[in-house]
Parts: sequence; structure tokens; C-alpha cells
Amino acid sequence: MSGFWSDRRVLLTGGNGFLGSVIRGRIASRQPAALFTPSRNELDLRDAAAVRGWLQEYRPNLVIHAAGVVGGIGANSRHPGLYFYENAVMGIHLIEEARLAGVEKFVCLGTVCAYPKFAPVPFREDDLWNGYPEETNAPYGVAKKALLVQLQAYRDEYGFNGVFLLPVNLYGPRDNFDLQASHVIPAMIRKFLEARDRGEATVTLWGDGSPTREFLYVDDAGEGIVVAAEKYDKREPVNLGSGEEIAIRDLARTIAAKIGFRGEIVWDTTKANGQPRRKLDVSRAAAEFGFHARTSMEEGLTKTIAWCEANRESLMT
Repeated sequence: MSGFWSDRRVLLTGGNGFLGSVIRGRIASRQPAALFTPSRNELDLRDAAAVRGWLQEYRPNLVIHAAGVVGGIGANSRHPGLYFYENAVMGIHLIEEARLAGVEKFVCLGTVCAYPKFAPVPFREDDLWNGYPEETNAPYGVAKKALLVQLQAYRDEYGFNGVFLLPVNLYGPRDNFDLQASHVIPAMIRKFLEARDRGEATVTLWGDGSPTREFLYVDDAGEGIVVAAEKYDKREPVNLGSGEEIAIRDLARTIAAKIGFRGEIVWDTTKANGQPRRKLDVSRAAAEFGFHARTSMEEGLTKTIAWCEANRESLMT
């Protein structure tokens, strides 16, 4: 066990969420000096004075900022202002107050949505600024990308050790299966499960199925973030992903087959496709702190579907 954690007092924002709960478990297993995971009611990151008071009282020396307002294409389209403001202001306040409080290291989670809509594939960190993000996700992506600018500016002016990670689309057990806000994998799983059990002949999905996506199993993401917190101290952003790409239509067929839905998949082409392709260059994470995704898509989907089946009564009410 690395000695890094023995004197770390860690603030983990979003520590009770989908990804945050995994990060929390990974940090706890390393036995830090203290681990704080305040809820939104306990610490409102939109309130600079509240953030200042909390940091003064609890004195963390490592902050991992995993909190965010997130959702799929539909949720982003309905709430572009909310997604921009809350994601920007939470990070801006927290970074500034952490600097003033003398926090030694700040790990900020960005998003693959920050990449330009037509970035060369695979997405390399150096291409982050070579174009505007895909329109449906742009307010969220730009808000997160602004935090990278803040961290780099603070490193240059104040010597503040800020690290910026870019996770790709995540999935896994305990995800959000609410169809109004969920991402593509939990949405598909829920739709196919319900259609199978109701004996429905068709399932309708958004777009035409042609876009591609890369997915990272949430347990792998959590481990990568914790290892980066321990080992990475540079200004350059780092992608976290599996390096594997799958077309949405192929993903749908795979999930339908695993669930046992044998009807027709109908594509609603009046709905947005989102970004045409997403696949990350994951070589920097491997070179800088030895991160490699360990969970295959086959294994990850099997675990996620099994968890959803076991918990579907509470998820789908």
C-alpha cells in the first residue's frame, strides 16, 4: 500500500453518486487520514461562502471534484442553461477556495463532451481546443473545459497543483435508469427489459444508430481516478477510457440479445444522433500512471444488466 494516502485528508465531491461511490470505496480501501463525502445539503458547491467555511472547518489537503449535473442528449437539450451554470460555478468556486485554503492537490473530472464535434479519431488531448463541441452537449462540455483553463492558469500564477481528467462515457451497476435523464446504456437496458416483459414487438431508440461511442466500466474509471490522484501531477489533461469503439446500432443489438428481446429495433431519425464518433487515445494515461481498462464490454454489460434485473422493482417505479 502506498504511503501517499496515510496523511491525506480527502474531500470527494459527488461521493454519493454513480461514479463517486466507486471512487469513495477505492479511496477508503487505501486508508486515508480522513475521507469526506458531503451531500449537496451538507455542502452547496454553488455557494462560495459555504465552500470557504467548509474547507476552513475540515481542512482537506486533497480534493477530488467528481460532482456534476449530468444526463443524456435529451436532458442536455432540455436544460442547457442549468447544465452550463451549475457545472461551471461549482468547479470555479471549489478551485478558487481550495487554492485560498492551501489545498495541496486538486483532481478535477472533465468530460468527453468537451472534445470538438469533429475531432480526429481517436481523440487526443492535444486536440481539445481544435473546434466547438457537439451542439447538444456543448454547454456542459464548455463548462467543464473552462475548469481546465482555470487549473492551468492557477498552476502558472500560484503554483496550484491541479490535475484534469477526461473520462469517456461510463456505465455499470447503480447507474441512473430514469429515461428522462439517463445515458445511452442504462436507457437501452431499461427499454429492452420493459419491452421483453410486456411482450412488445418493437423498441424505439433515438437517432439512426450510426454514431459510435466508447464506454468505460465505472469500476475501472474509479480506479483510474484514484491512481491519477496518487501518481499524476502535470498540467496536461489526461483521457480515461477503454480505447474501444462500438456503433450504437451494434450496442443496441448486443443489449437486446443479452436481455432476450427478440422484437424489432426502430430508429427514430427525428431525434438527434449526437457526436458522430467518440473514441479516445488512452496512451497518455498508460504512460503517465499505468492505467489500463480491465473490464471488457461483454463482462461489463453482463454485470450491469444483472444488477438492473435484480434491482428493477425499485429502479422502474
